Amino acid sequence: MSETALRNTDIDAALEEAKEAYVASNPLSLARYVEATAVMPGGNTRTVLHYAPFPLAMARAAGCRLWDADGAEYVDFLGEYTAGIYGHSHPAIRAALNRALDGGINYGASNLTEARFARAVCERFGLERVRFTNSGTEANLLAISLARIATGRHKVLVFDGGYHGAVFGFAGGGSPINAPFPYVVAPYNDLDATRALIEQHADDLALVILEPMIGSGGCIPATADFLTMLRVETTRVGALLILDEVMTSRLSPGGLQAVRGIKPDLTTLGKYIGGGMSFGAFGGRADLIDRFDPRRADALPHAGTFNNNVLTMNAGLAGLTEIYTPKAALALNARGDRLRDRLNALCQAADAPVQFTGLGSMLAVHMMRGPIRSPADAAKGEPKLKELFFFDMLSHGIWLARRGMMTLCLPIGDAECDKLAAAVDEFLASRQSLLVR
Repeated sequence: MSETALRNTDIDAALEEAKEAYVASNPLSLARYVEATAVMPGGNTRTVLHYAPFPLAMARAAGCRLWDADGAEYVDFLGEYTAGIYGHSHPAIRAALNRALDGGINYGASNLTEARFARAVCERFGLERVRFTNSGTEANLLAISLARIATGRHKVLVFDGGYHGAVFGFAGGGSPINAPFPYVVAPYNDLDATRALIEQHADDLALVILEPMIGSGGCIPATADFLTMLRVETTRVGALLILDEVMTSRLSPGGLQAVRGIKPDLTTLGKYIGGGMSFGAFGGRADLIDRFDPRRADALPHAGTFNNNVLTMNAGLAGLTEIYTPKAALALNARGDRLRDRLNALCQAADAPVQFTGLGSMLAVHMMRGPIRSPADAAKGEPKLKELFFFDMLSHGIWLARRGMMTLCLPIGDAECDKLAAAVDEFLASRQSLLVR
């Protein structure tokens, strides 16, 4: 048997052992899973939360900690995939929700908070107008539809490995349940290839949409040159540039676009901006968003029972103006940069094929050496080692995404960062023989 085959066998054995320990430690999560499979396909109603042999079931949470059904405690380094930036039950969010509940819910009418919240969002992210939705998926769907109407064109340029919501997934090129738009799929961070595709489809290209740092695909930042090229080329051919900042808006007081100095035509938002409630938004140039002005004879319709629901409006306003202030955003992202540098230093000291990518308060682990500029690069990593890392982190009380993504929430401090660093250091030491390549 070759050395590579022996190493793969050892990884398989270590992973199987880790899973056996996981099953033994979590009988109540297993019971919940089995019960759930009777009424939900695979016991699941949110695909990303499923993993084999079964997912943990969380029973409660407070601050930056979670407790599962079997009583184990975890530091929450997942942060609900960036939505949970405030931690669990932040007192200012709780107070805002209580005030809203005291005034009644489901008005079926405009309320006294939505315009204040809209102004706060516009001023924070440099938007001329904004409209609210219930998710990032809805925000992207409406922004894309608006761009196609405004330009009178049809094609939508996206990026391999990109994700813009439940019906906009482009890992491996696309998903069978994607919204049926005519897509052009480009390679992320490839200036020449993307420029050529924009030119090739210029006559019918309505828009280019991307995250300025791919989140779900591995926390991979777009280069400044790449974003600048997209702004120049979309303007040249008359297409719109949409920046999906549903995740990345947390990375500076004005979003990642402010850091990169790129002004898109439209921006989509979501996640934490709604105070941790269901939320999405799309906004940007007034001449575009004003097409939804119901006073116009040719107004575009935009329905949504809960677009302006009082819980989200009040929680979002409190979160954006009282808690995640520009000062807090700078501090949290500086903490994230220090943590990622610390983890990468541990990997380098161990001479391990492990690295952490990302910016600010978002990071992801990859089991490989070399530069990672696209999801295609990230796919070259060793998936079984990443799965082993996931189960090892759980055993050390670290909660993260199965795919290796982590985010910081505001309650995370030095002690929690120390705990994560110690767990990563232990992984590098205890799995050293498996990491040698």
